[in-house]
Amino acid sequence: MAKLIKMPEIAANATSAVIVQWSRKEGESIKAGECLAEIETDKAVIEYDADTSGVIGKILAPAGKDVEVGAPIAVLFEAGEKDVDITALLAGAGTATGAATAPMAAATSSGSAPVAKAGGNEPASGRIFASPLARRLAQERGLALEGLKGSGPHGRIVRRDVEAARQDVPATVSAAKPAAQSASPVGSAFTEIAHSGMRRTIARRLSESKANIPHFYLSADCRMDKLLSLRAEINAAATRKVSVNDFIVKAVAVALQAVPDMNVSWTENALRKYEVADISVAVSTDGGLITPVVRNAGAKTLSAISTEIADLAARARAGSLAPDEYQGGSFTVSNLGMFGVREFSAIINPPQAAILAVGATLQQAVVADGQLGVAQVMKVTLSVDHRAVDGALAALWLAAFQRCIENPLSALI
Repeated sequence: MAKLIKMPEIAANATSAVIVQWSRKEGESIKAGECLAEIETDKAVIEYDADTSGVIGKILAPAGKDVEVGAPIAVLFEAGEKDVDITALLAGAGTATGAATAPMAAATSSGSAPVAKAGGNEPASGRIFASPLARRLAQERGLALEGLKGSGPHGRIVRRDVEAARQDVPATVSAAKPAAQSASPVGSAFTEIAHSGMRRTIARRLSESKANIPHFYLSADCRMDKLLSLRAEINAAATRKVSVNDFIVKAVAVALQAVPDMNVSWTENALRKYEVADISVAVSTDGGLITPVVRNAGAKTLSAISTEIADLAARARAGSLAPDEYQGGSFTVSNLGMFGVREFSAIINPPQAAILAVGATLQQAVVADGQLGVAQVMKVTLSVDHRAVDGALAALWLAAFQRCIENPLSALI
């Protein structure tokens, strides 16, 4: 008996998702457990596996369309099944067949979704692996993904591959209109670039955070001389180099263990207190900011944290993180020090109650024991949700963090 395949809730609380591409055409068979489609959430591209074997009878949502969670995206026939009344099937499932499904019907009236031809980046399954941003840029520039050589993980096509491609490559796959160039009333030219799903989610979540969470801010200067010296010793003997950010993540976790009342988040019914420190680390990607999570960072060694952050960051930029790898952290670290930013204030990543903004380590004049000297100093700014944490508690945590940074061995023992 034919069944409807509906858009799954790939990410928690997601209301919609985009089908990047289908792995099967109409009329092709699929087995349970095989990839049916690649679906783009607000943070990553996930392979969606079929849970039942059968034949793809009808594709209702073409690639590139944003589809609500729970909406039908395809019809799966049993082997040998024909002449299925899809309209009746949709009606029986309580799905409207009028205006609400008109875009899907129009998009599928000409047949199945296009499947790319074999190319240099394409595996035997017929799928082309590319990041969501690379796909969008290729569409905007009229470039075909077939034949492009990917330089990302496992040959995935990324932004730099599209930007390096010749502009005269004929387009064979183009589902989006090119960016429209217009003139403002005063004559200045501009280009409109459609928002990605990730950018829309970032805009929505951070707008809600700034509007609804009562932020307050605390800053501290951290002497970095001992930490930099210890890092140099570790890296001189280690096969894998550790970064200043690895130390910071470890120090944040140790400070949360020392001041556990800081490891909380606000809910309307209760204050949620976390048992371990799951540290979200802000990573900049082509599509926007994503925060993969280092689970139970306080219990991990510095080298383990370093290895995990490097792996998570690489897969975040490739768009291959699983939802549970970027959801559920209890505290966020946002580090712009590598860009030379002296200091900044970050917006809290809801539902968390705090985020630490880390600036660059710079030589500064300092006074110690009445003597003027020069030291390496890093400024950090803590943004706190005042509903969950009071000022004195936040100050206590910041002092604990500062002690860990200025005496780094204490955080590693």
